[in-house]
Parts: sequence; structure tokens; C-alpha cells
Amino acid sequence: MSELDRDLIPSADKNSTRLMVILHGLGDSMEGFRWLPPALNLPWLNYLLVNAPDPYYTGFSWYDFAGDSSSGIARSREHLGKLLDHLRESGFPTEQTILSGFSQGCLMTLETGFRYNHKLAGMVGLSGYVVSPESIIAELTEAGRKQHVLVTHGTRDPLIPFFEVKEMMSKLIATGLDLTWKEFEKAHTSIAGEEELHVIRDFIKRCFPA
Repeated sequence: MSELDRDLIPSADKNSTRLMVILHGLGDSMEGFRWLPPALNLPWLNYLLVNAPDPYYTGFSWYDFAGDSSSGIARSREHLGKLLDHLRESGFPTEQTILSGFSQGCLMTLETGFRYNHKLAGMVGLSGYVVSPESIIAELTEAGRKQHVLVTHGTRDPLIPFFEVKEMMSKLIATGLDLTWKEFEKAHTSIAGEEELHVIRDFIKRCFPA
């Protein structure tokens, strides 16, 4: 079982096992994304808000971006794998679970999902990146090759350069991965209003066919 702090927001349908796991960015917490479930307005979807493991000022961090991030990323990836295993054992099938995240949470979503041994319903990455497309391609699991992925990024992002991320995602797409890339005129913010919400909402609906 994962040691990560988390909070489940149940769907209006008490029988629903469809779930979206939400990972915050650097210095934030699960509290920063409590607005998202009502904004998406998908009453049949459960949500799990998750805190990263490391304290960072008034919030939390998934890894140390200022130093050697590899060990922190590997550790958080292990935490998230255990969390997904626990959710599956608790009645939330992995194939009905979307893993999503913003910034550092986006990186953790992609780094975890492509290496995970079970197919997710989908993955949503917002304003993030990957450490190395080549490493992900080399370490893809059989399930990872089949993941459905949406990645969005802002053309005016001053923290995670747009064109660098676009090149990374293009390399992943070129290998045949089912990755949809969407660009928005925004800075380093989680979601660019209703325009981006609409894209995310439609992707989620496609992940859960009737």
C-alpha cells in the first residue's frame, strides 16, 4: 500500500468504479486541485487527490528538481505504482483509472504510466515533460505501449520551454504511441479555462466508452 496522503472524492454514482487520480505540481498540494472535479462536471467519475511525499515550503514536491532528480523520481514512481496496485485491490480497476498531473505531476504521470505493468484507462499530462524520451521508449512495458495519453502545454510557458517539450512528445509519438498533443496559448498554469477543460473532458469521455 502506498504511503502517499490522498483524499477520495466519490462520484454521484455510488456504483461507479471509474477513477481519475490527480497529481499536483511543485510546491502545491491536493488542495490546489479541489476545483477540478466540479469544473469537469463528470458526475460518474470518482477523483483521488494525492499529495507528493516531500515537504516543499507550504506544499509538497515529487522530486528535487534543483539537484539529482533521478532518485526522487524513481522513488515517487514506486509510490505511485504501489498506489495504483492498492486502488486495484480496493475496487478501482486499473483499466478504469486515469492517471493525471500538472507540471511535476505531469512528469510523474508519464514516467509512471509508460512503465507500469497494467493498462490504464488513460493518462493526462498538463504543462510537464519527461526526463528522457529515449529512456521511456527503451523501458516501455507491454501495457505502456497501449496507453492512451493526452499531453497539453502552453506556448508561453516560461518555466518548461514549449518547444523542448514538443520535441520530446514528437519523439514518443514517432514510436507509434497513442499520444495526443495539444497546444494552448498560456503560461505555466494548470488549465487554460474552458477551452482546455473541454479538451480534457472529451478525452476522459473517450477513455470510458459507454
